[in-house]
Amino acid sequence: MLPDHSVIEGKYLHDILGQPQALEDTLQGLERPPDLEKLTARLNENKYQRVVLTGMGSSYHALHPLNLELIGRGFTSIMVETSELVHYRDRFLDPDTLVIAVSQSGRSAEVVRLLEINRGRSSVIAVTNTPESPLAAQADAAIVTKAGREFSVSCKTYLTALMALEWLGDELTERDTGRTRQELKEAAPAVESYLHAWEGWVEEFSEKLKDIRHLFLVGRGASLAAVGTGALVVKEADHFHAEGMSSAAFRHGPFEMLSGETLVVVFSGDGRTRDLNLRLLQDIREQGGRAEVVSDDTAFLAFRLPEAPACIRPILEILPVQMITLALAARAGREPGRFERATKVTTTE
Repeated sequence: MLPDHSVIEGKYLHDILGQPQALEDTLQGLERPPDLEKLTARLNENKYQRVVLTGMGSSYHALHPLNLELIGRGFTSIMVETSELVHYRDRFLDPDTLVIAVSQSGRSAEVVRLLEINRGRSSVIAVTNTPESPLAAQADAAIVTKAGREFSVSCKTYLTALMALEWLGDELTERDTGRTRQELKEAAPAVESYLHAWEGWVEEFSEKLKDIRHLFLVGRGASLAAVGTGALVVKEADHFHAEGMSSAAFRHGPFEMLSGETLVVVFSGDGRTRDLNLRLLQDIREQGGRAEVVSDDTAFLAFRLPEAPACIRPILEILPVQMITLALAARAGREPGRFERATKVTTTE
């Protein structure tokens, strides 16, 4: 039986379908803040010993591609959840550290505490969707996304944060940002092309998820952004348990959970580990498990990504997971994304 779309055609779906416009608005608004050039110069003159990337939830997961970019360019980059940074790793907060803090609201409990503890110890670059927030006001430089208001579960804000961080990475590493901007222009049309068929994808996923009780999202490298965020949004939007982890970690224990009630979504990722990810897919199937791959050439069309530059892949990878959240909600007959216990902004530690 096809899912009832009427139950999912609410504010959350409206936000998902609004993602192409949010990406266009964000790209148009990306400009170098006056103080960013100074921080970039200090970074490339080795005045900072480390770069600490911090955030919570999807804001934290969105940092994976930038972390790899900085490490690949020779910088010492460390990802730390803000809650851990302020309570257990605050020794990082000194003049030798450049902090890049991502927060959609710019006023979550952990970010407010970070600002209180730091107080000029480390230089801070903010990436936020709220220009009037404490984070934007107190940072040394602020990159503001243009996602607009969002109902609940992060979708527009997550995609625009990924775009802003891709642009920021090239700014910090003094790469050709003109070329980056040209490539990022392809993000909105690619997202639009996938979302155009959203009703069909929901129907396909509704059938694929029949009898599924356990959902795993696995990948490597930059795909860890979609893996982490994807598991988070499934739980938030649907009250359905999902777990995100690296493809390698899945073999260390969770492999024992393979059954007809478990679906493993494998993100093929880039060429460095694509063969390893596809081998995992094959091994799961050979053991009688259920698995599908997210790639640009998969036979299951709902998981097929539009062709686009490599820097856009993290933006595209989350789209099938968003369709999964809609399908799960349709199957359950509940509105996706409506919080019953949590709030959009977490103000309590």
